Amino acid sequence: MRGSEAVGVSMIETKEPGSTGGISSLHRNFSWVLAGNLVYAASQWGMLTALAKLGSPEMVGQFGLGLAITAPIILFSNLNLLAAQSTDARREYAFGDYAALRTATTALALVLIFLLVAFGGYARETALVVLLIGVSKAVESFSDLTYGLYMQRERMDYIARSMVLRGLLSLVALSAGVYLTGGVAWGVVGMCVVWAAVFLLHDAPNVRSVLERGESARVVFRPAVLASLAWLALPLGLVMTLVSLYTNVPRYFIQGYFGEREVGFFTAMSYIIVAGSTFVNALGQAASPRLAGYYADGDTPAYRSLLVKAVGLGAGIGVAGILAAVVAGPEILTVLYSAEYAAESGVFTLLMVAAAFGYVASFLGYGMTAARYFKTQIPLFGATVASVVVSCWLLVPAFGLAGAAFSLIIGGVVQTAGGLLAVSHAVNSLQKREV
Repeated sequence: MRGSEAVGVSMIETKEPGSTGGISSLHRNFSWVLAGNLVYAASQWGMLTALAKLGSPEMVGQFGLGLAITAPIILFSNLNLLAAQSTDARREYAFGDYAALRTATTALALVLIFLLVAFGGYARETALVVLLIGVSKAVESFSDLTYGLYMQRERMDYIARSMVLRGLLSLVALSAGVYLTGGVAWGVVGMCVVWAAVFLLHDAPNVRSVLERGESARVVFRPAVLASLAWLALPLGLVMTLVSLYTNVPRYFIQGYFGEREVGFFTAMSYIIVAGSTFVNALGQAASPRLAGYYADGDTPAYRSLLVKAVGLGAGIGVAGILAAVVAGPEILTVLYSAEYAAESGVFTLLMVAAAFGYVASFLGYGMTAARYFKTQIPLFGATVASVVVSCWLLVPAFGLAGAAFSLIIGGVVQTAGGLLAVSHAVNSLQKREV
């Protein structure tokens, strides 16, 4: 979708989807992304359930710690090129430019993860799990690269199919590895192998089918272009790193004060938030190209209307999650994991309150990204992470997991307030530009 093209106001605008240039309706895009995200999130959730039922809270803690350590590094190296590419309404950079930058930064990320594992002082089994999760996330980053192109061309069906394959196959691979070996490491190896297979056999081959005539998928390292793209996307990379730290900082404090077992409890309960995040991210990803088009075209009413609807949905999902935790928290945790986890149902309720703020803030973040408010997000998320760090420092030693959950609530309030201010500024700027 180019910025110069006329864009309708209705959420159900339709042009028949088809080849590269077709624009699917927002509802169709949302349905595809939601389906893919639902299966993928359920599969990721299933992996934690498998670890909890086939293994122990310590094994869940190893897995969660691996994600917490590698995620900020991989997300920074990704530079959130998915968002930069999907909202590149004027096609300022070619797909090959995004691919070249992703290749270079991912290689550097793997080197850094290896150094952290080698000199981090972790137990041998934990260090191996962390390293393997880093490799699997590096493989995933290349699928993420193709998703940015598919989102830009509004071919969400390719994303959905890829996510379904990656989710189901990784669940089977991890569960089989844990069941057969009694450890996490071989399960993560299986996950890495199936993700690589999906990228090579599904994601990469479909790239050419969405490129227009004259466009090339060839990866070309042009230093000046890569430097320009990296500089443009750097704020997004910093933001994603800060977002990751926001969710993972509590795990660092829990690990430091209480150990891997408590990290396992906290990780398992935190992953239930993924159910709501699935819906939020599906709608946000489907709406991002449309929001970017509205903003690029100066269509203030359409941009504001779509964003308000999305934020309202986020708030509704959050309230539903809180009610579910209050009414049936222990039962939910027992069914999903075990009675050991049900004893922490009060922490679960606090986490759902934090999730409600997070869902609203996520939609506001999509609105900022669509408006190309990249640098603005750095101080916003910097303040969010700082609030979580200070809160954890004060609350975790005294209140344990509850203190960590309450720290996420404080961070969510800060993030939501800042997002509202930034989006309001974007709308006001758009109105002034129209005048």
